[in-house]
Amino acid sequence: MTAEVQARRAVVRERPRVDRRKLDDHVAGWGFAAPAVVLIGVFGLVPVVWSFVLSFQHTDLTSPGTFAGGDNYAKLVADPLFWDAARRTLVYVVLFVPITLALALPIAVMLNQKIRGVVFYRLAVSVPLVTSTVATGIMFSWLANPQFGLVNAALDAVGLPKQGFFSDPGQALFAVVAMTVWGWLGFAVIIYLAALQNVPKDLIEASALDGCGRARSFWHVELPLVAPATGFLLVWLTINGLQLFDAVYVTTKGGPLRATTVLVYHLYNEAFVSFDGGYAAAIGCAVFLVIGAFTLVQLRFNRRTSHYEVR
Repeated sequence: MTAEVQARRAVVRERPRVDRRKLDDHVAGWGFAAPAVVLIGVFGLVPVVWSFVLSFQHTDLTSPGTFAGGDNYAKLVADPLFWDAARRTLVYVVLFVPITLALALPIAVMLNQKIRGVVFYRLAVSVPLVTSTVATGIMFSWLANPQFGLVNAALDAVGLPKQGFFSDPGQALFAVVAMTVWGWLGFAVIIYLAALQNVPKDLIEASALDGCGRARSFWHVELPLVAPATGFLLVWLTINGLQLFDAVYVTTKGGPLRATTVLVYHLYNEAFVSFDGGYAAAIGCAVFLVIGAFTLVQLRFNRRTSHYEVR
């Protein structure tokens, strides 16, 4: 037997064998995931691609479109209504995301304590999470009604003037912020609570032995370890804030005086009120790019500030 043949046989013997069990697990896993993958592809990826195609057409969504080149994007740049909607969306996100995070963390810290009735409190905080946006919008519209709402009744009882809330152009956007903070607070609390419960107890005990009080231990031990949760919530809430639509549709319909017309609601008006499908698709592509840019910036920032790498 030649040395060359022996070398080839040695190489063959050293090749890693395929683990049949792992291969079967992968096939089974993809088999279970296939329906969801197909649904995501059909109802997620295909509409994105089709929207990009429509953004280069003149179409009313009921008849075949004609090629428009870059006309829709040129119209977008010159449209003052688009920039007004973008400004309102930015104001909404700047208020909605920090307020939600600032309220969620202390509530999660309190619910992480061993107190009587903590299960009830956790359940109460999570109720808004399972409440539909339509139900939330109807509830807040009744509570904040200028004539017979409970909020104005309480203000009147203590001698304060009644407020317009959703019917006041100067207050409507802030009322939407308050409503959506209430709706998303439970989700943020659950994420923070899970992160706090995963903080190693021995680290907290070690900090106590080193003389750290409860506040210093939280600031220097627990808070850095929940940074990945903060990063996740920052990205997730920003994405949902930039896509705000249903809460506005249920409560204000973009009014009063366009005070709550955000980007996605402006897109809806162009597509299904004005029937300018090509321009609406261009707005959608612009929103998609903005969301992608925000997400990339936040993920890069999270990698630098979190103790665990955000992937």
